[in-house]
Amino acid sequence: MHRFNIYNTQEFLRDPILQEKAFVALCKVNKWILRKDIKRSVGKTISGIKVTESGILAAAHLSGAGNVKKFLRSNGSQSFSDAYGSSIKSYMKKFGNYNVSNILADQKAKV
Repeated sequence: MHRFNIYNTQEFLRDPILQEKAFVALCKVNKWILRKDIKRSVGKTISGIKVTESGILAAAHLSGAGNVKKFLRSNGSQSFSDAYGSSIKSYMKKFGNYNVSNILADQKAKV
């Protein structure tokens, strides 16, 4: 959270507007980090999932951009699941085909 100048966890948890701003900023950074993989992968089918930009961004929110890169570049053989069993594949499927054109790639996005 320090990347976005958020230092007070309790204040953050009580402020839905700040949470939304942080989420959008993280999506912008992830879109910048994954820009080449988005260009290469959108439209392909990997592990039975049609790859979309929104699915990639959702998966990055779950597992981090680096794990999404590994998944895409390994054609799905390197995956990640969180402690509850949610996987990159499940997030890519569940959150595919949303319009994320309003999220602009920005390496230095701020809240």
